[in-house]
Amino acid sequence: MADKQISLPAKLINGGIAGLIGVTCVFPIDLAKTRLQSQQNGQRMYASMSDCLIKTIRSEGYFGMYRGAAVNLTLVTPEKAIKLAANDFFRHQLSKDGQKLTLPKEMLAGCGAGTCQVIVTTPMEMLKIQLQDAGRIAAQRKILAEAQLASQGGAQPSAEAPPAPRPTAMRLTRDLLRSHGIAGLYKGLGATLLRDVPFSIVYFPLFANLNQLGRPAPEEKSPFYVSFLAGCAAGSMAAVAVNPCDVVKTRLQSLQRGVNEDTYSGFLDCARKIWRHEGPSAFLKGAYCRALVIAPLFGIAQVVYFLGIAETLLGLLQTPQA
Repeated sequence: MADKQISLPAKLINGGIAGLIGVTCVFPIDLAKTRLQSQQNGQRMYASMSDCLIKTIRSEGYFGMYRGAAVNLTLVTPEKAIKLAANDFFRHQLSKDGQKLTLPKEMLAGCGAGTCQVIVTTPMEMLKIQLQDAGRIAAQRKILAEAQLASQGGAQPSAEAPPAPRPTAMRLTRDLLRSHGIAGLYKGLGATLLRDVPFSIVYFPLFANLNQLGRPAPEEKSPFYVSFLAGCAAGSMAAVAVNPCDVVKTRLQSLQRGVNEDTYSGFLDCARKIWRHEGPSAFLKGAYCRALVIAPLFGIAQVVYFLGIAETLLGLLQTPQA
């Protein structure tokens, strides 16, 4: 049976709907992941994901857990749309006469999808990380100021420094464009590619094969719960597999550093310093959080995608009026 022609508008809409739902559900865990990955030994503020979320709520309120969510909600639609639609496009192009794709071709399609998505992913992650990590930097500076005050015998400073203005996505974008041009928004592009391309190479073939196990018949779709579980399993496995690159990417894209924290000149310099100063286990920082983020994110995405919500909507719009 030949593959049916891909409906690109439907794929884009499905990917966008899935991204919006998924990000809204898991964003606080993603914030914890970023803060855990950004902190360096000797400057640790958070012992675990739950500790990070509790301290964030205490110091920044409930909505502090959604720092940077607006950027993600704005850009996740094109990002997820490009990723899912590109994978379908490449699978369609690589298939012949409706035959099942071989594993190398499935991996090649995933590679193409991961490469396409970084056009949107890199600037989105760049802005999101600054907003997510701002609370950690501010809290660390406050603790340092209180420690210095205590060491001076509790003497009050002659003039209290005004608090730094809270960063916004628009201000960060303007500053980056003014100082570095468009390249400023693409800092960490290499690390993003090294994370997202292997992720897609692992995720899409693994999902396709897990999802196929639940098909009642070769010509039928898998039940929605099979697609959800396959998306969760494939997403979490792929997320943990590429976590070392995600740690490096987060460090490279963090423009502000805490007190006595390392700076990095590039991917290899960052990886060497992490290995030397924090040990190999540092490359797994936030892996648990990342798996908890990616699993439902892609599970929801695949359910929306395979239910064909957009196809239904487009079909209603195209129905001729009586």
